[in-house]
Amino acid sequence: MLIDFVGLGSMGLGMAVSLVKAGHTVRGFDPAATRVEMLIAQGGSAFGDAANEADAVVSAVLNADQTRAVLFGEQGVAKRLRPGGVIISCATVSPAFAAEMEAQAAEIGLLYLDSPISGGAIKAAAGQLSIMAAGTVEAFGVAGPALEAMAETVHRLGEHAGPGSAMKAVNQLLAGVHIAAMGEALAFGASQGLTPAQVVQVVSVSAGTSWMFENRAPHVVDGDYTPRSKVDIWLKDLGIVTDIAASSALPVPISSNALAQFRAASEAGLGDEDDSAIAKYFARAGGVILPGDS
Repeated sequence: MLIDFVGLGSMGLGMAVSLVKAGHTVRGFDPAATRVEMLIAQGGSAFGDAANEADAVVSAVLNADQTRAVLFGEQGVAKRLRPGGVIISCATVSPAFAAEMEAQAAEIGLLYLDSPISGGAIKAAAGQLSIMAAGTVEAFGVAGPALEAMAETVHRLGEHAGPGSAMKAVNQLLAGVHIAAMGEALAFGASQGLTPAQVVQVVSVSAGTSWMFENRAPHVVDGDYTPRSKVDIWLKDLGIVTDIAASSALPVPISSNALAQFRAASEAGLGDEDDSAIAKYFARAGGVILPGDS
């Protein structure tokens, strides 16, 4: 397939390279030219001339506003698709927004797959993501080879856009709560004289562990808050969760509390740090010093 790929961030670049390794022709775009250069070094190319219409566009940008702009804005990549081509949209957005994008694509003769992703940068580079997808049979048919290259598991959740994004919201609810709980647990342990390394060693083989604990807590142990996923990401993702819940009149008190903690951490100047820095926010409130903080 000829695939245009927009958004070569920590996960997007790995996804694009996985497509190249599977034999697809991939033209990439990212505002950071160095990311495009990294794709080129792996066998991809830059966007360049759109005379050759793509079979698919993969959009791996941050949010709904960026998704709308890169797909249907003045320089939108939807124009680069052949008639009947498919948009594979991977951002975390609301189900209603996904349905809106599907309808807008259909108006101009394009297919749309609501395709949020999960798994992290390492799995993205290995082509082993979990993709929570929803769309028409036709959209799945055209997108199939690209999905196979990027994902270990493709969950088919519905025949129109929306359920994929709903499922991603469920996942993000749990992920955000688990990261906040990880930070609180490490700060609590430190307040009792335990080192973060001790807490990680014991909890990782005990009932209190979670994937997020095992993935993020080592960042705290190392005092390394280089952003893989920023604190501020959770203002968006947990905000989507609480907005969806509010539209259904469903209380989500645990998610709402976690969102409040991430918001407070951002306001304390930690928004651009790795989301494991939520631990620093809790620790500082109790006068506890964690690795990498002062």
